[in-house]
Amino acid sequence: MSGTLILVRHGQSEWNLKNLFTGWKNPDLTPQGIEEARATGKKLKAAGLIPTVFFTSALRRAQHTLDLILDELDITDVTIVRSKALNERDYGDLSGLNKDDA
Repeated sequence: MSGTLILVRHGQSEWNLKNLFTGWKNPDLTPQGIEEARATGKKLKAAGLIPTVFFTSALRRAQHTLDLILDELDITDVTIVRSKALNERDYGDLSGLNKDDA
């Protein structure tokens, strides 16, 4: 059995824009992040890469990115595995601090 693994990072989040450690905090995507996710879906479609199973973390920014990609791929009925095991590292007290302040 063979296949293709496609890894996609979430689009820009509200905290990425502010240069903050995010970790397990749950900010959503910025307008730029939404466009990045849509562009990824369009590029996958143009390349003929249509995955059959999707995995995402339990975090809003990752799930929103996936939803936008699926929308661009015109996929509505698909297996999505959501797991906290795929969450970004938990930065604890550093989450929300500016990287220069840490």
